[in-house]
Amino acid sequence: MKRKSKFDPFAPVLAGTLTAALLLAGCASSSGSGTTATGSTESSSASDTESTSDDHLARIKSTGKITVGLEGDWQPFSYHDDDDNLVGYDVEVAQNIALHLGVEADLVEGPWDGLFAGMDSGRYDIVVNGVDVTPDRQQKYDFSDPYAYDHTVLIVRDDNTDITSFEDLDGKTTANSIGSTYQEIGEQYGATVSGVDTLVETLQMVQNGQVDATLNAATSFGDYMKTNPNAPLKIAATSEEATSYAIPMEKGDDNATLLAAVNNALSAMREDGTLASLSEKYFGADLTENASDSQ
Repeated sequence: MKRKSKFDPFAPVLAGTLTAALLLAGCASSSGSGTTATGSTESSSASDTESTSDDHLARIKSTGKITVGLEGDWQPFSYHDDDDNLVGYDVEVAQNIALHLGVEADLVEGPWDGLFAGMDSGRYDIVVNGVDVTPDRQQKYDFSDPYAYDHTVLIVRDDNTDITSFEDLDGKTTANSIGSTYQEIGEQYGATVSGVDTLVETLQMVQNGQVDATLNAATSFGDYMKTNPNAPLKIAATSEEATSYAIPMEKGDDNATLLAAVNNALSAMREDGTLASLSEKYFGADLTENASDSQ
């Protein structure tokens, strides 16, 4: 990626080649002074965060885009509508963050088990995909402030009477995305977990009797049942503690200004009502505040 150069405007102006060098440096400096490749101007929340000439935020601004990894098949977070447009809560959150940074959002779809690897390799700048904040992930990644809260639900066939709690998963079988928090929870409770790619696949496996249960976000299961009201499924148990969704990025000084800029953007979206409005649009409720904090 291109790097933004810095130029000292108080250097003496000399003749000949020095004058030409200053002119070139001046052009480079003006090209990164708050205007993206599309000609849009950075918002105030982005300009409040100063980046160095070679950190990640500076490189993002230099290219004029931020590359965001997400699944694209996890409704209502990111999915394709009837016209095959990529839509969803995370899609619009990512687009609004890019707007605040003064760049375009380049949304790249990929399977869940490859999103973190894609960020590690530099394919994605950030991942916006309803990522749970866990101690293990915090050891390797820095996380933004939470931008939504959810609960984990245990889903079984509606005629299942053997599983009424998470503890009942001991010795049972479940299906979930490989490397997901839901896979980890199932294994912690003693279940044998089959790894699959999508929420729909996991629910079909439960309906078909291929596995005993699956775990997922309450919001995603609720959305599925809206469009599949006759599906023979039910919630057997719900986690007491809320899950915090936040935006991960590689840990370290290179991302310090990017992390601050993303948090500034989320704060602005929270204050102007954008986050709440998007939550109502896709979840049918405002999930941007942690209800347990007020109890």
